[in-house]
Amino acid sequence: MSLFVEYHLIQNFAPSNLNRDDTGAPKDAVFGGYRRARVSSQCFKRAVRLQAAQQNLVAPQARGVRTKKLLDLLVADLASKGRSDAAPRIKIALAAAGLQLDDKDRTQYLLFLGQGEIDAFGALVDSHWDDLAPPAITDDKKKTKKEAKAAAPDEVVKKAKKLLDGGKAVDVALFGRMLADMPEANQDAACQVAHAISTHRVEREFDYFTAVDDKGDADESGAGMIGQVEFNSATFYRYAALDTGKLLANLQGDQELAQAGLAAFTEAFARAIPTGKQNTFAAHNPPSFIGVVLRHASPLNLANAFEKPVTPRHDQPLTAQSVAALAHHERQLGAVYGDARDQWAVLDLTGAWPQDQGQAVARLSQLSDWVQAEVAARRGV
Repeated sequence: MSLFVEYHLIQNFAPSNLNRDDTGAPKDAVFGGYRRARVSSQCFKRAVRLQAAQQNLVAPQARGVRTKKLLDLLVADLASKGRSDAAPRIKIALAAAGLQLDDKDRTQYLLFLGQGEIDAFGALVDSHWDDLAPPAITDDKKKTKKEAKAAAPDEVVKKAKKLLDGGKAVDVALFGRMLADMPEANQDAACQVAHAISTHRVEREFDYFTAVDDKGDADESGAGMIGQVEFNSATFYRYAALDTGKLLANLQGDQELAQAGLAAFTEAFARAIPTGKQNTFAAHNPPSFIGVVLRHASPLNLANAFEKPVTPRHDQPLTAQSVAALAHHERQLGAVYGDARDQWAVLDLTGAWPQDQGQAVARLSQLSDWVQAEVAARRGV
């Protein structure tokens, strides 16, 4: 039986530039024929990972690391174990696993590895220290990847290939990864995150600013610097769908860790705020509405509730209007595509969500507890 946990958030941000495009302007998109503010899914996923780490929602051993500096991490790890000059041996072990370094000793692309995988590589080099004694070819930049791999004993090659199993890292399990040279180590994401879009039409605004030279002479009038920055203010609809069965499978059947991952994602997704231009705008605005629904048939993104943009009114906030539109669209869509077993829980600060449309909670911690309990009851997770 499929079981999806969906997250539907309405979040109003004050003037800000949370996610910039290549020109420095806030990202946007045309939806329903109207320009909307947008924050990319990648931006929010990174904010979720940062929030989970900062709040220690997941143990360090169950986290992932995105980096090109794998060699540096392993050198530091082995140095802490008393192993000096480990780099040549590490390079052989990495080549045995299919990972090649460039001329700057960085991996060819960003790797998304579980901390457990990184620790396992360090342990492999440590336990096979003598077997990985480097021949002269390891410092020859012209040697091929195949030749470097051949420098490792067969036993090390077999072990190295088995290390890339996701490391039971919650964020790797949630968001997945692709390793171009090693498709067998790819991991399909258990969680899909949509680009956040504004529920209403948005226009860009410009802030012309000046800065004064504190040490300017008396005859130096005017600003020491001038410039401009683009920004907007918008009420966003945010959406994510989490496949509980896939999460459990990605975490190698570890039910306790899957439960912890559910709780951590619920908390971190609600609290996640992108860091872009925050020193300029300080747009630390939490969601006004968080709705979580357990779906049994298939996920349902409710963004089309805002295909016709919400229109500002003097007597109602955009957040309340957006929540009401979301509830109306859910009734329509759920009646056609939903399942009788689907169940909602909501944390609603607007008062616009119908009382008969799910269970109301007063705190984010209660919502997290509800998600864990309901998923456990339905899936045994």
